[in-house]
Amino acid sequence: MDNTPITPTGLLDGKVAFVTGAGRGIGAAAARLFAREGARVLLAARTETQLKAVTEDIRAAGGTADHVRCDLADGDSVRAAVDRAVELHGRLDVAFNNGATVQPPGPLDQLTEAEFDRVGAVNLRGPWLAMKAEVAAIRATAGRGAIVNNSSVGSLAANPELPVYGAMKRAVNSLTASAAVTYCREGIRVNAVAPGIIDRLTAQNPLGRAADPEEIAQAAAWLLSDRASYVTGVILQVDGGVRA
Repeated sequence: MDNTPITPTGLLDGKVAFVTGAGRGIGAAAARLFAREGARVLLAARTETQLKAVTEDIRAAGGTADHVRCDLADGDSVRAAVDRAVELHGRLDVAFNNGATVQPPGPLDQLTEAEFDRVGAVNLRGPWLAMKAEVAAIRATAGRGAIVNNSSVGSLAANPELPVYGAMKRAVNSLTASAAVTYCREGIRVNAVAPGIIDRLTAQNPLGRAADPEEIAQAAAWLLSDRASYVTGVILQVDGGVRA
């Protein structure tokens, strides 16, 4: 009989985690959760006041956190933010590319070219830039790791209310799958979560409610953890059964 004492450990014990869009919502919930699960977390977003508040909350709870301003539409800013994690902790193990922007709701012919470009720059180019920087940092330091992108259930079917948002998120799904196959032999797993948390979907939801941001963060934490070691290339629906 194995009498080894059972010692509870966090999902992300000893890992350095990078989280974009970490100032509020799902990103803030993820940063707090990852820290509780044992990670040293670098929070990134554009609004420093929000980042500072979440960072201070994590530290007050006994976690390890720092923050850095980051504009996902700016390649230099994204690379500098990822590099900051390595500067602080000597490595990067996991990343949650959560940051995104929304489009004005409405038919695709009513969206301006400027709005299309803005949504594309943040929601598609941003995760691509982040993955490039994160893969390089993981490869150069930890050697193995995991990345999770935040997609949307709105990417999985027609999305007439948010057509360009849905299209960019569907492209992120494709990038996720391609990256998963590209980097799996290096020990870098890449997955995505597809939340369904919009209040207007609540009536259609078999669970009868919208998700709490931490419920999305829990799915991301598991995908980033070693417990998901054989999971890569997955777009995990976290939508209460809306797309079942």
